[in-house]
Amino acid sequence: MLELLGGSLAVALLMGVAAVVIGFSKTALGGLAAISVTIFATILPAKESTAAILVLLIVGDFVAVWHYRQDADWSLIRRLLPAVLPGLVLGSLFLQVVSDGVLRRSIGVVLLALVLVQLVVKWRNVTPASTAHEHRAAAWTAGTAAGFATMTANAAGAVMTLYLSASGIDKRRFIGTNAWFFLIVNLVKVPFSVSLGLMHWDDVARAGLLAPLILLGGIVGYATVRLISQHRFDIAVLIASAVAAAALLL
Repeated sequence: MLELLGGSLAVALLMGVAAVVIGFSKTALGGLAAISVTIFATILPAKESTAAILVLLIVGDFVAVWHYRQDADWSLIRRLLPAVLPGLVLGSLFLQVVSDGVLRRSIGVVLLALVLVQLVVKWRNVTPASTAHEHRAAAWTAGTAAGFATMTANAAGAVMTLYLSASGIDKRRFIGTNAWFFLIVNLVKVPFSVSLGLMHWDDVARAGLLAPLILLGGIVGYATVRLISQHRFDIAVLIASAVAAAALLL
C-alpha cells in the first residue's frame, strides 16, 4: 500500500493532504486545487503527475456532483463543452513534445498567469452580471483555454471562475455548474491520458486508497461554503494558488 503512495511516509502524507484539498476545493472553490497539483508535480515526474492527480480529481468531481447535483446551470455548460475538445487536443500535443522539467515550469506559469488574470478582474471591479459570457467568441475562448489548461496542468478552475463570474449566478449554482462541467471534462480526458501512456492501474488503485480523504475534504468544504464570506474565501484561494504556482517555478 505504501508503494502506491510514493514509497515513504512523508510522500504518503503529502498525497493525503493533496486528497483532502481536492475534496475541499471541489465542494468549495476550485482554485484551491492548485495546491494539490503542485504537490503531485513535486513528488512525481511532471507528466506522470497529471494523470495521477486526474483520477483523484474525478473522485472529487463525483463527491461535488453528489452535493450540488441539482444546482448546475446547464445552459452555461452546453455553451462551453464544444470548445473544450480543441483545447484538450492542443494540450495533448503539448504534452507529447515537452520534457518533465519544462512541463513542471509550464504548470507553474499557467497557474500564476490565471491567478494574475483573476486579480486584474477583481481590481478592475468588473460587473459580475455582464453579458460577456453570452457571446459565442467568449464561450469558445473560455472553453478552449479551459481544455488546454486542464489537459496540461489540471488548472482550468481559474478559467471557469472568470467565465462563471461574468454570468452573475449565485454561489451555490456557481459551484454546481463547476462540479458538473469538470466531471464531464475530466472523464473525457481519461482516453487522452491513456493514449499518451501516462495513466496506469496504479493511479486508479491510489485513488481508491485516498478516496476517504477526498470525501472528508468534500464534507468540510461543503460546510465551509455556508460559513465564510465569498470575498474572504476568494482572497484566500488566490493567495494559495499564487504560492503553489511560485513553488513550481523555483
